[in-house]
Amino acid sequence: MDASPTAPPPRRPRVLFLASQPYFQWRGSPIRLGFDVRALAENGYDVDFLTLPIGEDRPVEGVRILRCPNLFFAKRIAIGPSPLKLAFDAVMFVEALGMICRRRYDVVHGVEDCGLPAWILSRLARAKAVFEKHSDAGSYKKGLVIRAYRAVERFVMRHADAVIGTGPALVRQVEETGAGTPAFCVSDIPSSLVEPDAAGTAAARAELERAPGEILATYVGSFAVYQGIDLLFSSIPVAVAREPRLRFVIVGGTPEEIAERTEQMRKAGCAERVSFVGKIPPDRLPCYLAASDLLLSPRIQGLNTPLKLLDYLKVARGIVATDHPANRLILDETTALFAAPGPEAFGGAVAELARDGAKRAALAAKCRALVDDRYNFGVFKRGLRDVYARVLGG
Repeated sequence: MDASPTAPPPRRPRVLFLASQPYFQWRGSPIRLGFDVRALAENGYDVDFLTLPIGEDRPVEGVRILRCPNLFFAKRIAIGPSPLKLAFDAVMFVEALGMICRRRYDVVHGVEDCGLPAWILSRLARAKAVFEKHSDAGSYKKGLVIRAYRAVERFVMRHADAVIGTGPALVRQVEETGAGTPAFCVSDIPSSLVEPDAAGTAAARAELERAPGEILATYVGSFAVYQGIDLLFSSIPVAVAREPRLRFVIVGGTPEEIAERTEQMRKAGCAERVSFVGKIPPDRLPCYLAASDLLLSPRIQGLNTPLKLLDYLKVARGIVATDHPANRLILDETTALFAAPGPEAFGGAVAELARDGAKRAALAAKCRALVDDRYNFGVFKRGLRDVYARVLGG
């Protein structure tokens, strides 16, 4: 007697993931996108990731990474909403429209300005819409594009099936619409899952240190205004005057931005106390941070958690941060020395922590526990699983 035919395995739920961000690129949102699609794939979803034709190729197991055509011959794209990004959103929408005609999707997941295209596509495909919000539109320079973006974002927050915010302040913005949209906080995590090792840390220290006994104060991030980059460079002469052993290490910036800030430091008379190392790949960054003595977060705008703080906490080093709500989302007096957002105050705090090794050690002792408890890939993956369970009724 013939055996009964084996039933085919159940179809994995399909996700169309839209993000008009350069993937992969060394900055916060593109780094998170990689974790997003990886977590969805590991949670059992079949993921099609449609993104820009900009950025290095970085495959993710279980994810199809698709790129829209580069009709505008763009080589880079600025952070935040812009006419160029709006044009790419339109191109991506047309590409995604063809995709939903060819495949059935259960969820369309849109990040930032792809929120509206994702919502429209979800309704056409009879799928669920998830909107992921990475930033506060109020932190960008005001203008017609930003006003339009905020209006569209508010519409999507009111009508999506669920909204993900990277921090509690962004979730509150969803709740303040009064629409009752389910809103979830799925916090960022450190930009790499790689841990610093002794050999790599020693090599990084040898590269960064120019003389024995230097105290390395490291900043990581873009040179965007909201990051407090002007405050940082204005505070360096103050700090160096009070503690000559300080060496500032700047990780990030384009060649043009580095050249401009190098000239600023030369005019301030402290160019020899500042090292620009450019952009370091996320998997190498932990060793550079572990090789530092203290780490800097001069943020002055925005409501979302600075990604750099999670990288800082992971390597357990003393932190100097501006006393700003974004920094206080995850830091307090047990993990950071806070300073007012002015050159004298911030530079003075850097010098103070540079001189006080015991204080640095006390702050560092509390840092890693936060990552182990709250800010790691396991917690991140469970957070996305819970959002999708709510949306799909699982």
